[in-house]
Amino acid sequence: MEFLDFTNEQLRVIANVAMQYDGYVTARRELDAIPYSHKWHRSNGKQYLYEIRNARGDGKSLGPRSAETEEIKLTYDVSKERIRQRIESGRETSAVSAKIWRSLRLPSVAHEAAKILVELDTRNMLGRSLLVVGTNAFAVYEIEAGGRFLVGWDATEDFDLAWTGKLVLGKTRVPQTLFGLLKDMDSTWTINTERTFQARNARAYEVDLLSAPSVRAALPRGELSPLLLAEQEWLLLGTPIEHVVCSLAAQSIPARIVAPDPRWMALHKMWLARQTKRAAAKRRKDARQGAYLLKAVQARMPRFPLDTEFVSSIPEPLATIYREWQAVELNFSHLPN
Repeated sequence: MEFLDFTNEQLRVIANVAMQYDGYVTARRELDAIPYSHKWHRSNGKQYLYEIRNARGDGKSLGPRSAETEEIKLTYDVSKERIRQRIESGRETSAVSAKIWRSLRLPSVAHEAAKILVELDTRNMLGRSLLVVGTNAFAVYEIEAGGRFLVGWDATEDFDLAWTGKLVLGKTRVPQTLFGLLKDMDSTWTINTERTFQARNARAYEVDLLSAPSVRAALPRGELSPLLLAEQEWLLLGTPIEHVVCSLAAQSIPARIVAPDPRWMALHKMWLARQTKRAAAKRRKDARQGAYLLKAVQARMPRFPLDTEFVSSIPEPLATIYREWQAVELNFSHLPN
């Protein structure tokens, strides 16, 4: 099997970046959880303390200026400043570590995708309402396996996310959407009118939303209209896997990827390789990726066993594909070294 183990230095950097990223995202979430600001406003000759909830200026009065409201504002200001300092410190530390990550040629993801992932993670949508699917997911499988897969993954320019059917509420108790998040990040994001499951920004970066038919009905209003694919049902099975990776850019940043269970991703890829309507070049890539990933699961991912319990849960036609793969692996295992 073509595989390059991570060195001790690479493993150290992987662990450090994950720890630094967790601290940064925790601080970001804490900042999002508190009011936007506390400000004094004068009315009828008196000052009142207002709690501003968002950038639009929505808020409420906390009462006239007094020792009590002055203490409320001081406590808020000190707390907010401490959180901001943690965010800035985390950003600076991560920037240094990300440069080391790139120099060590560790698994990476596109920079545009990384920025989206950080925002999804900060809003608690990543892994709950959305999973990373397709080639972009393979970076986490490499980290789980403890080394680089010496096979080209040929990552595409777009970014595929799959809807899990789980709503995540925002501050106003309204379900958050992927498209709403993209618009908050960059106003140039628009829905592709010819492919309404796809959003595109001014830099021509594309994000596709996919969905299994069984969870389509739970999609919130205002979301992209997902591409419904029956085979996406398989990617909702098992245990999702997550790791932190860094982006491919001069100003690299860390981001968490949460992807489907590698066993189901591998079988899904092998199934795609048999779909005659799919382009021949893509089918060849799918076949190689799927077989390689399943072998990596078997050899290097003990958290995802190919045991009797798992095998008995595999539905047709994936069960046939798995049996054929298993037969090939068994034959190869009896070959002399």
